[in-house]
Amino acid sequence: MDWDVMLTPYKQAVDELKIKLKGVRDQYQLTSKHTPIEFVTGRVKPVSSILEKAKRKNIPLNQLEEEMQDLAGVRIMCQFVGDIDTVVGLIKARTDFSIEEERDYIKHKKRSGYRSYHMILRYPVQTIEGGEKHILVELQVRTLAMNFWATIEHSLQYKYSGKIPDEIEQRLVKAAEAAYLLDEEMSKIRGEVQEAQQIMSKQQEALRRKR
Repeated sequence: MDWDVMLTPYKQAVDELKIKLKGVRDQYQLTSKHTPIEFVTGRVKPVSSILEKAKRKNIPLNQLEEEMQDLAGVRIMCQFVGDIDTVVGLIKARTDFSIEEERDYIKHKKRSGYRSYHMILRYPVQTIEGGEKHILVELQVRTLAMNFWATIEHSLQYKYSGKIPDEIEQRLVKAAEAAYLLDEEMSKIRGEVQEAQQIMSKQQEALRRKR
């Protein structure tokens, strides 16, 4: 299998989605409205990870593009839990791709404590040989606190090959709850935080104009 040929459309999809979503953030920043998107990241799954997951899930290599939904992944980080609903609404209103599936791991957290909102997008990319190709992209929407926890948990999963010791697993669950409590507390002072950010933004804009 020529991995470069297969994965190039996925890289294109990730790049295009990052530009589009950052464009949404930039539009908000030009208004007085709170920006629900803090930042956007994206990646194409490394070949080694694709092969490992295909073996673990018994996915034939000729069925990867339909059976492995996260070959391409885009992640949107938000400041507040309430921003997630706003972002999901923005995604659903778009017409440049379709939504195949949604999984709400915020209202229905995983046993590990993992929280995030997942959407599987069917995204069209233009190829020079096959014309338009619709590929699957996994979009994750989460708060900064959720992302911090998920990053640590992912590292530990890698270290222990998916078999995290019970003691550490229990600590991870407690840490996930602490992260969620932080999100809840921040949501309670959301108005104060936004007002402070607006003041800072206006001060920075005034300094730019003086230069």
